[in-house]
Amino acid sequence: MKRTPFYEIHRSLGARLIEFGGYEMPVQYPSGIVQEHLKVRESVGVFDVSHMGEFEVRGRDAQAFLQRMTVNDVSKLSEGKAQYSAMCYDDGGIVDDLLVYHCGDSYMLVVNASNRAKDFEWLSMHITGDVTVNDSSDRTALLAVQGPKAPATLQKLTKRVLSAIQYYRFVRDSLANVDMMISRTGYTGEVGFELYFEADPKKASEVWNAIFEAGREFDIAPVGLGARDTLRLEMGYCLYGNDIDQTTHPLEAGLGWITKIDKGEFVGRPALVAATNKGLARKLVGFTLPDRNLARHGYELKKNGKSIGQVTSGTFSPTLQKGVGLGFVSPDSAMPGTVLTVDIRGKEIPATVVSLPFVRRS
Repeated sequence: MKRTPFYEIHRSLGARLIEFGGYEMPVQYPSGIVQEHLKVRESVGVFDVSHMGEFEVRGRDAQAFLQRMTVNDVSKLSEGKAQYSAMCYDDGGIVDDLLVYHCGDSYMLVVNASNRAKDFEWLSMHITGDVTVNDSSDRTALLAVQGPKAPATLQKLTKRVLSAIQYYRFVRDSLANVDMMISRTGYTGEVGFELYFEADPKKASEVWNAIFEAGREFDIAPVGLGARDTLRLEMGYCLYGNDIDQTTHPLEAGLGWITKIDKGEFVGRPALVAATNKGLARKLVGFTLPDRNLARHGYELKKNGKSIGQVTSGTFSPTLQKGVGLGFVSPDSAMPGTVLTVDIRGKEIPATVVSLPFVRRS
């Protein structure tokens, strides 16, 4: 397994390490997933997400290439802006969901760790014109600093006025005396930043220590992949491999807002147009469960005793203090307020369809 530049720090903090996306990653620290989750919701937490993949796309035809390869409208990006997007196969199935950054003379794509090799091959086999795609993942460290106190923590470490960086915008500047890309993005629903910089263990240690010293007054804490998953699920964010994959198209997954059918041709567009014209066969919905009942990936969803779909993600929400989940159901069962049941180890547990996100942040 690969290791991020922060590996020795995770070990020294007593993190429980697991394999994820080919990396040895912290799933939780001794404080536990619930406490880490609440720390991000109430104060500030730090995630090592250096396992994510980063690709540099350059050349005169880079914009046209990405316009053809992704579902969102790359032409709407200007330097310093980012957008959430996805790549599709010809049949409309999702290759991956990703971020696209406009870096001036190039673009940066941030892809899921488990899809890095597949994504790079997919992009490479579609290159035409003056375009180069380089994998810079192993040279890139990435920390996510998230929570209401994230701006106050990081502001101590840079002269850049962080409050001036709007959502899905980024700047290049120095933070903790290290040159980096400071991005107003995240996967938690909280205010926060993602920091991209050189993957040097010494530099990584200096940045980590500086952030934790700056956040000491807010009782800053490290956060693992376990709480990363519960935080994203409370917001209704999709996770590739659970809620979306090659068998899912963006429209049925609630990603129509990033799928710009009218922008012109792109890979998968004809299949998505056909699906729109035919009508969706299923929709991804959020649902809540009473008490501590947990719906797991693959559990059956039923209505009036009849199977209508499957759970894709489920967890106990530390914020709401009850079970929440995502799953695909038939369109006639997708309205908020609809009562379904989840087959949990042979018992039919009521589940109520609700509007997403589960937790609404200011």
